[in-house]
Amino acid sequence: MFHRKQGWRGLPKLVALLAITAVGLAACGSGADEPEQDPDAALEVWIRKPPGAPTEETAKELAAAFTEQTGIPTEVTALFDDFETKLQQAASAKDLPDIVINDTAQLGTLVEQGLVREVDRDGIEGADDLTPASWDAATGADGAYYAVPFSAQSFALFIRSDWREAVGAEVPTTWGEMDALAEAFTTGDPDGNGEDDTHGYAVPGSTKRGYTSWYLSSFLWSGGGGFLDGEPGAFNPAVDSPESVEVLEWFQHTFCDGLVAPGAVTAETSQTHPVFYGGQAGIYFTGPYMMGVFDADLGAEKYEIVPLPAGEGGEAVSLAEGENVYLMAGSENQEGQERFAEFAASVEGQTIGMAGDTDGTIVRLPVNATVDMAEVRTDERWQTFQQIYQESGRYVPNVPEWTPFRQMAAETFNTVASDCEADPAAELGGLADEFAEELEGQGAAG
Repeated sequence: MFHRKQGWRGLPKLVALLAITAVGLAACGSGADEPEQDPDAALEVWIRKPPGAPTEETAKELAAAFTEQTGIPTEVTALFDDFETKLQQAASAKDLPDIVINDTAQLGTLVEQGLVREVDRDGIEGADDLTPASWDAATGADGAYYAVPFSAQSFALFIRSDWREAVGAEVPTTWGEMDALAEAFTTGDPDGNGEDDTHGYAVPGSTKRGYTSWYLSSFLWSGGGGFLDGEPGAFNPAVDSPESVEVLEWFQHTFCDGLVAPGAVTAETSQTHPVFYGGQAGIYFTGPYMMGVFDADLGAEKYEIVPLPAGEGGEAVSLAEGENVYLMAGSENQEGQERFAEFAASVEGQTIGMAGDTDGTIVRLPVNATVDMAEVRTDERWQTFQQIYQESGRYVPNVPEWTPFRQMAAETFNTVASDCEADPAAELGGLADEFAEELEGQGAAG
């Protein structure tokens, strides 16, 4: 992990990036280096899901249905911890999988490293059935497509409704009401056990994979702040705007006032989920993929799902993201790659991936506009996330590589949350300078 103060434009990053890019270009091949094509060759599919989880089984069902339809063999590998590191190791060994199903936010990095093939959208069967927003998330900063959309998602507040009723509060419609509810959960003994053991917010505040900025992004936008202003190729830092400073000050106070469950500054999402369903915190901003887990481990009757309210001077915004099917460089079966992507985005593929109302979903919200989600899922809570995505979803800025921005922001946000004496305005001023340098380095500055 790079420490923010060491800078992302330093020599170590440059050397590593050149090495990985060289591997990627070698994997892409040209002329004599182009792998001999075999349209019947088996496809190796990697998906970023925990091994042994229901989501792995759904991915295998998707691949099996594809094989049954096309006759092309597939082998699915589920990986979660250090997924990107393992992918780069595979690139270094010139042994990339054929297909990777991974976050939309990874597109810029994969393109920068030369690990993915460009996609001819016009050559993808059913491409016009996919939503324009999902295609935007498969588009590089140069305007070309480097993946086929697979899944979308938005985020919402999960609130312990039994606790809320116990403290006599209403569903929050403003940030002030949200903080008041968090205060009541922290001081009002909402579980009635007579112990001082509950808190308001569950927060995945670790800097690993940029979790702090990933989590805070929806709040930053909803409070009227932002990361960057402008358009692709002409961006300027916005992270030090007065609105952004105000949001980070609010974030700092939630920690310093004791409203956040302990351990948050080093917690990843997998460590934060139990904080909510285990009864340590009563408000958690997360995605629809957690409903099955919380239903089983907490009980659906004990929590509710509501949109994040707008902040002061802002509007209600949710981070929009999801997953793409990436066609990796160096495949011996490029035709098979495209056919797999087409199947995954088809009505049949999307339906399998949605996995009904189970916790095996690998398609959170369908990207295929011809899919009627109500026919696949009876749980109406999914409609809440669909509405949030359609009305207030926002993807991260389309720069050539978002990862360094996310990581730098995470380290700054984490620093402020960890230190009650830290000055949010000064920290964001320094971050804006780093953003400006990164934009120049990526050729994306206005």
